[in-house]
Amino acid sequence: MKFVIDPKVLDLGVTIRGVEITGVNNQQYPAELTDYIQTEINQALEGLDRDQIKTDPLIQGFWDLHKAVHLPKRNNTPAPATLLKLILKRGALASINPIVDLYNLISIQSRLALGAHDIDHIDGNVNLRLTDGTEKFVPIGADNQPEPVKANEYGYIDDSNEIICHLETRQVEKTKVTPDTNHVFYIVQGNQNTTQEYVDEIAQRVIDLTTKYLGGEGHFLN
Repeated sequence: MKFVIDPKVLDLGVTIRGVEITGVNNQQYPAELTDYIQTEINQALEGLDRDQIKTDPLIQGFWDLHKAVHLPKRNNTPAPATLLKLILKRGALASINPIVDLYNLISIQSRLALGAHDIDHIDGNVNLRLTDGTEKFVPIGADNQPEPVKANEYGYIDDSNEIICHLETRQVEKTKVTPDTNHVFYIVQGNQNTTQEYVDEIAQRVIDLTTKYLGGEGHFLN
């Protein structure tokens, strides 16, 4: 699988690195990973409040990206802001499965937008490009009912013209990570307020922590 990036998306201010990890074990949840995640969440909560989330420059960069593509604020909160608000409310990270929990933790720590997709359910390559409105988009939990797509937003789109991630905010049923997933495409996305070096550092952290706790081998895709 190739990860192809349209320069027009980079011109918006997107900073991006794709990661592929093969041979991941997502069926067992190591106790050490559970302990690690809770310890790190407790640390992330120290001094965290809603004002800090609102004024964080990395999160503001995602709002600026949304504004650049005329995306309304309602129901389109940047992914890291959503996670930070959830842990502030609950005092813990809601558990989904090992792969998802780990990348959500890294998103909370880094303020970058992360996502993971089952490569076995991706058709061909992934293309990060501007939408034209013809794409198929079935978000997670949408009961296989496609939602309309506006032109000139950005999305991660496979070769069947199906969106696997809309901007950095909404992933899809087709490629969602399940216990059976062992071949993963990770998105590590920043914005005009993050350097490429920082995005790459976090992408390497995804590889290091995933392979440490869940096995497998990983590399950068682009």
